[in-house]
Amino acid sequence: MLSKSVRAALALLLLPATAMAQGWAPERPVTIVNPYAAGSTTDTLARTLAQGMTARLAQPVVVQNRDGAAGGIGTAFVTRAAPDGHTLLFAPAVVLSVLPARGDPGYGPEALVPICQTFENAMAIAVRPDSPFTTLADLVAAARARPGAVTFGHQGIASIPHLAALELAEAARLQFQDVPYRGEPAVLTDLRAGRVDFAVTVMGSLAGQNMRVLGVFAPARHPLMPEVPTVAEQGFPVAPTSFGGLFAPAGTPQAARVALEAACLAAARDEAYRAVAARVFQPETPEAPADALAARLARDIADKRRLLTAIGAAR
Repeated sequence: MLSKSVRAALALLLLPATAMAQGWAPERPVTIVNPYAAGSTTDTLARTLAQGMTARLAQPVVVQNRDGAAGGIGTAFVTRAAPDGHTLLFAPAVVLSVLPARGDPGYGPEALVPICQTFENAMAIAVRPDSPFTTLADLVAAARARPGAVTFGHQGIASIPHLAALELAEAARLQFQDVPYRGEPAVLTDLRAGRVDFAVTVMGSLAGQNMRVLGVFAPARHPLMPEVPTVAEQGFPVAPTSFGGLFAPAGTPQAARVALEAACLAAARDEAYRAVAARVFQPETPEAPADALAARLARDIADKRRLLTAIGAAR
């Protein structure tokens, strides 16, 4: 009987042939565009996923960063790419559910089609270790005492961290001064330097950063930070989440979408991807097929439209 390792190796060798048997295989290297800065959580996950997909598509899968405009620049680039399966987007749903609802990023939510979900992020409120704010209550009290004087950093206007802070401000009936950045690494650099009072960021970006976490935007405490209360526990019923994965330009042939979905899901289930995902506070099984991602995205588009309309941020 073949050993487990031998069976796994044979399965890996057969995967490219399986993709071709499904009617499509890439003819040249595949580019995955990450619309955020290098070093971000999405960048780490995208590069790990690309390695797993390379093994299954028999072509190199490379990651290219095109950051700016809260993810809008890189997303717009992919929507204009040839719909042939060779240019993909690795991004959170916000680039489709929020950016088109707020303005005109150069595309609509129909410009991309889901391939597979590969991540789900919780947001957190963080301060530097020597911050005078030791609890969320401290932060709220300061913001009420000095309306508009307490500053927070986030990864871009209309990003989920930005919207999370806006929801908190609305629930607490106070005002923060927001400071947008091009990506999470820059947010944390300025937070550490004291240039902003707090940050709202993806939890995974806080791994190894020696920051004090005041609260988590989630329905329940995160198992990797059980000592940190949720924002809801502290009196503010706000729990936005961020999810996303791989997308392709609309018009990509079905055969290519099926083959890419199979490669994406298989790569997301690799031990290498799961290990990296665990380090950046991902749930145990964040992956989901294209149809599940499409359904979740449709709900998110409707939900974000309602939120943006309520806070006067929808166009």
